[in-house]
Amino acid sequence: MITANFEQEEHLLASGFDFVLGIDEAGRGPLAGPVVASVAILKDFKSLNLEDKRWNFIRDSKTLSEKQRESMFDFIHENFYVGVGICDHLTIDRMNILEASFLAMKKAVTDFQNTQKELLRNKNCIVLVDGNKVIPSFSLEQVAIVSGDKLVKSIAAASIIAKVTRDRIICEADKLYPQYGLAKHKGYGTKMHMEALKKYGACPIHRQSFEPMKSWTKRAKGCYYKGVKYQLNP
Repeated sequence: MITANFEQEEHLLASGFDFVLGIDEAGRGPLAGPVVASVAILKDFKSLNLEDKRWNFIRDSKTLSEKQRESMFDFIHENFYVGVGICDHLTIDRMNILEASFLAMKKAVTDFQNTQKELLRNKNCIVLVDGNKVIPSFSLEQVAIVSGDKLVKSIAAASIIAKVTRDRIICEADKLYPQYGLAKHKGYGTKMHMEALKKYGACPIHRQSFEPMKSWTKRAKGCYYKGVKYQLNP
């Protein structure tokens, strides 16, 4: 297994940057709920103790169990500055999922900037973005890193925060719409989820620009939830 490390951060700090921001998102693929982005910035390289085995679990969030991600959530907050940005299902339907993901990333950086204004004053920052695209129309210098969550510790930390934050949101939604099993599949298009959609139709947090809801929109202007018709695109 490839282990994420701090080589990119150390190289950029040595080249003159004051802060290196790792950023990632969770929730592009699901049929329901928001997309969530997070930014993570290591607080102190000088006192970094990689002998602590917990650092080994700061890696691509998809390689960790839900229990492992939850256990790392507080550890990451102790060792990183963190910002979070969220775009809900309505924003996704209005903008499309890629643009909503970029907007969530911008919100995550803004969240960090708003909570650390004095720390960032007159500082030179660079953002490491997971994937092959940088954030459009963005003021900070950026580098896109393919598979960044597997290679760069700060991006891996951001991926865990984003995933845990989104999962918690979806688990709360499961209490409102228990018939879909959202807490189990987190909104992804599993067999269980698709069967529930066929049986119950869409609920208010389903993404109407995603299939099968998109086809329903073309077929009719409304959809039924618990026997009550509501507008898909009011």
